[in-house]
Amino acid sequence: MDLESGIYQNHVKKESWRTVLTLAYQSLGVVYGDLSTSPLYVYKNTFAEDIDHSDEGKIFGVLSFVFWTLTLVPLLNFQSADEDLSTYKKDICSPAPSTFGARLKSTLEKYRVLQRFLLVLALLGACMVIGDGILTPAISVFSAVSGVELAMEKEHHKYVEVPVACIILIALFALQHYGTHRVGFLFAPVVITWLLCISAIGVYNIFHWNPHVYQALSPHHMYKFLKKTQRGGWMSLGGILLCITGSEAMFADLGHFSQLSIKIAFTSIVYPSLILAYMGQAAYLSKHHDIRNDYSVGFYVSVPEKLRWPVLVIAIMAAVVGSQAIITGTFSIIKQCSALGCFPRVKIVHTSSKFHGQIYIPEINWTLMLLCLAITIGFRDTKRLGNASGLAVITVMLVTTCLMSLVIVLCWHRSVLLAICFVLFFGTIEALYFSASLIKFLEGAWVPIALSFIFMVVMCVWHYGTLKKYEFDVQNKVSVDWLLGIGPSLGIVRVRGMGLIHTELVSGIPAIFSHFVTNLPAFHQVLVFLCVKSVPVPHVKHEERFLSDTSAQESTVCTDALSGTNSVDNDLTKLSEDMFVVGTPSTHLDGIQMCEDNEPDEETAGPSELREIRSPPAAAPRKRVRFVIPESPKIDKGAREELRELMEAREAGIAYVLGHSYVRAKKGSSLIKKVVINLGYDFLRRNCRAPTYALSAPHASTLEVEWCTMYEDVAEVV
Repeated sequence: MDLESGIYQNHVKKESWRTVLTLAYQSLGVVYGDLSTSPLYVYKNTFAEDIDHSDEGKIFGVLSFVFWTLTLVPLLNFQSADEDLSTYKKDICSPAPSTFGARLKSTLEKYRVLQRFLLVLALLGACMVIGDGILTPAISVFSAVSGVELAMEKEHHKYVEVPVACIILIALFALQHYGTHRVGFLFAPVVITWLLCISAIGVYNIFHWNPHVYQALSPHHMYKFLKKTQRGGWMSLGGILLCITGSEAMFADLGHFSQLSIKIAFTSIVYPSLILAYMGQAAYLSKHHDIRNDYSVGFYVSVPEKLRWPVLVIAIMAAVVGSQAIITGTFSIIKQCSALGCFPRVKIVHTSSKFHGQIYIPEINWTLMLLCLAITIGFRDTKRLGNASGLAVITVMLVTTCLMSLVIVLCWHRSVLLAICFVLFFGTIEALYFSASLIKFLEGAWVPIALSFIFMVVMCVWHYGTLKKYEFDVQNKVSVDWLLGIGPSLGIVRVRGMGLIHTELVSGIPAIFSHFVTNLPAFHQVLVFLCVKSVPVPHVKHEERFLSDTSAQESTVCTDALSGTNSVDNDLTKLSEDMFVVGTPSTHLDGIQMCEDNEPDEETAGPSELREIRSPPAAAPRKRVRFVIPESPKIDKGAREELRELMEAREAGIAYVLGHSYVRAKKGSSLIKKVVINLGYDFLRRNCRAPTYALSAPHASTLEVEWCTMYEDVAEVV
């Protein structure tokens, strides 16, 4: 990322219209592909078994439900991006102690059971998003490929649909490593072509078959539909629900695109095209509703016969694009869960140097592909796939609505009445669809529940083990006085150079270091305790890049240099918690020069700046970077000597001390704790990325220390 370009120095700076329109164009290929392909299967799943299309009233009622569902849920229910809700912002005022929000926050902090309930609720929504990432590609691609049934005999097309769908799905997941930026530009023309195609066909069907279909937009037809069909109409809502399949990606992909760009793309192109498409299908069905003639209700039957093959090709391409939306949303959800310690560590690749949040996760990508292929081969039916996908989608929306009510009160500091109205309005709509989807449990809806249960177990086990491990580290951290006190008795030797020790503690000396010192009484001249934390902020503010804290016995140099979302704190266990900003632009200091070897000119960077050193081509030699103190900096003598010692230690060499923790439940623990810690957490820990994976420490300079901890009554074994 270009840290000096100034694009991200101020988060409140408005994006240029060129950037917004570019993101809006890309969002068509990434966010709205799934939502745009929903006309392929909505009417087919709605008129499957529960109701038929034998009269115009039922068709108009379904169209009315589709129109108002699209209008109320994706069009009106927009939410803010993560950065807008971040507590990192310093200009956000805390609620007054007497407000309802403050009392609610105090209650949540007081009762552990409420915290666990919110955690489980949030993880349930995240697991359903992952399940949706498996089901949506399957139903989108399979529904598009099923159009071959109009050109082949009924006995033969079934042997073509599944193999072709599987090949397309494999190709789709193989493209993910190119990143959202490139995939968005590649897929956006396909979605635009598809939207123009279905809207044109919709306009043709409206004027050719039934120009009065616009009357179905009245909400009165919904009442007449439910009154006439009763239980069958209520159960058919599970099929109508599929018209908003993919709208959940609008919120999950806010890390990839801005909120304004998503709004522009939806309101200007996606929404009107979908409405015209659904109206056109309804107009066709209103004149072909004689079930005795075995008319189909699929999408392709409403397409003029001469255009079916070209539309089939475009639909297959659009279905591939449609799957992209939820895949990128799944990547975003897993990244956030991993940052919060609720998902095992995975490799996260940032695929764009310009847009924060565009990522690719290889392990998750291939896992989704295998599960998606298994679902496609196992079901081979759009009806059951639709039931499964519908339940996953509506569960995500229902959980999001419940949690958004807390965001409105706690983060936005709005009235509790507004939060209640929000939940009642959107929650009632979503609860109605949820009940209709849950009734189809035995007809495919069990799949997202089973998938969510598996991912929920993984997340809960990992979170529990990580939490217990961190609590143990906090309770057993070593004080500086203890370290200085045992120094003479152990005969500790100081070695030239710098030692980099990884720790999960934000402050304090980890217990693993005491284990290291007591067994090998020697450590480096300068010790740096490195703690890596993830925050939803792409860049540290310009004036906060370099921080320094000096106390009577030791010093702390804290460097925050974000080129992604990892905040790096180099902590030497300070006695004082006060941080002083050294060398910000307001002090007008010359700062520290950062020089690159093998370059003729030295470039001076201010103390609050950090240049990005890009990796050179493979053929070129790797550049070495060192810091040089200016000849006459306007800093005091003590800080100057301290910086000189740090750079001399850096030149002498760096050693990386990495700790491996082996977690075991204490003897006498319950069977559940033993299974969770000894089997579940240990298995996940051994098969996920190491916490120091992102450091890329050279093997020749790495020293690994093993450390075993036992939990329940907080006991330890070395």
